[in-house]
Amino acid sequence: MSGLNKGLGKIEVALKWDPSPSGEPPNDLDIVAGTYRAADPYGEPAYLVHFDSRSPDGTIYLNRDSRTGQGLGTDEAMTLEFERLSEEYSRVVVGVAIQQNAGRKTFGDVRNTSVRIVEGYTELMEGDFTGVPGATAATVAEFTRDEAGEWGIHSVIRGFDVDPEAFTDVMGKDYS
Repeated sequence: MSGLNKGLGKIEVALKWDPSPSGEPPNDLDIVAGTYRAADPYGEPAYLVHFDSRSPDGTIYLNRDSRTGQGLGTDEAMTLEFERLSEEYSRVVVGVAIQQNAGRKTFGDVRNTSVRIVEGYTELMEGDFTGVPGATAATVAEFTRDEAGEWGIHSVIRGFDVDPEAFTDVMGKDYS
């Protein structure tokens, strides 16, 4: 570590939502992380992490995966260990996609969605998707490595009207 700033170390992204009403197809939301190389931070992701996967080096992984939103507490959680992530990578974008297998669903169709990002006991971001009710996917945070090698967070909930596969193509683009 260089300098007095510590930057981010090990963080958790937690997602919650209510189950669908009885008789309707389940609400299935997924956390997705795209990791981008320092040489091309807005290009194609070097790799994606989502349900049934983890990063090649084990620094980004899903702890909990719900397909319905049923149960108490967090429905889905992902851990990102920035202190172990190779210097080859300078940017990680985290988002949420709604599975569309049983018909079109948007954030406006899913009740009580919330996302929370913490490092230990420190809350870095908390929000919901009420600002993007017509979206089927949304980015929630962008993590970037600075010149000193320290990781920081920029929270931004930006909605997209795309299926989960297409979301992975657009989530990391430069929208500034």
